[in-house]
Amino acid sequence: MIYEALENLIQYGIKKELILDCDVFVIKNQLMEILKLSDWEECEISYTKESNKSIDQLLEPIIEYACKNKIIEDTSNSKDLFDTKIMGIFTPFPREVVKSFNTKYEKSKVEATNWYYDFSKNLNYVRAGRIAKDLKWTFDCEYGKLDITINCSKPEKDPRDIAAAKNQKSASYPKCQLCPENAGFAGHANHPARQNLRPIPLTVNNEKWQLQYSPYGYYNEHCIVFNEKHIPMKIDQAVFTKLFDIIDFLPHYFVGSNADLPIVGGSILTHEHFQGGNYTFAMETAPIEKEFSLNNFKDVKAGIVKWPLSVIRVSSKNNLNCQNVVITF
Repeated sequence: MIYEALENLIQYGIKKELILDCDVFVIKNQLMEILKLSDWEECEISYTKESNKSIDQLLEPIIEYACKNKIIEDTSNSKDLFDTKIMGIFTPFPREVVKSFNTKYEKSKVEATNWYYDFSKNLNYVRAGRIAKDLKWTFDCEYGKLDITINCSKPEKDPRDIAAAKNQKSASYPKCQLCPENAGFAGHANHPARQNLRPIPLTVNNEKWQLQYSPYGYYNEHCIVFNEKHIPMKIDQAVFTKLFDIIDFLPHYFVGSNADLPIVGGSILTHEHFQGGNYTFAMETAPIEKEFSLNNFKDVKAGIVKWPLSVIRVSSKNNLNCQNVVITF
């Protein structure tokens, strides 16, 4: 029954502290509107505090009902737009999320990111169920323990979704998937829904930036830190200051960038951003093959890393020493 499925989802929201008991009637009425229900039937629910049902399992019967009753098309893109719309109902306003993050951040930066990552998973913004389908293993080689992954989490394109995207009227709002206007955006055939997205603000190089997690992370707590302005990627001397500002904000994370070049860069070069997370890559622990000195920076260590590609590691105990270092590859 659809009512049982909705009751289970509501109880999930309470358990995960997305909503409170006093929110239930508003949540229930909004769910009824989305599913075009004119009445509500009380029912016994199977969901308990001990239930191990995932958010994907809880959403599945609701999505099936929507498809069966022609509320949405039975395509992967339509389903993703729809389940995000549902979870948007359970998503607090940005001011509430930012307040909760900042309160925890004052006590512990680790506690703050732990909470924010769990929050993003509970809202199904971070699609943990799909990420779990990725194949991952390690391989010991002369360069260290390499991470090998096969991405199985992103759904295949449905021909009907491709056709709908072709017929979708072009729009420039948001300009891209990293713009701050994405928070709460309903999405369409050419743009994913983001009703359950709530980024965290921070200051980088005296500018307004935001932090969020990747919906399909490649490693633990895969995050994206992006400029609120829609400006293109640019790797220059100022990058060092920006990276250190991010590390100061999240000292237990790594942060980095591929490049600002189409061949080796990220997928969205039109919007300045970096990627990070709570993970240690093999490149970070690989040994130095040959050290060399930087005459103008005596406190900075540098060396060529033993790696199959050209890699230079620069390190210092004082970030001020590194902010003026320029390395040409």
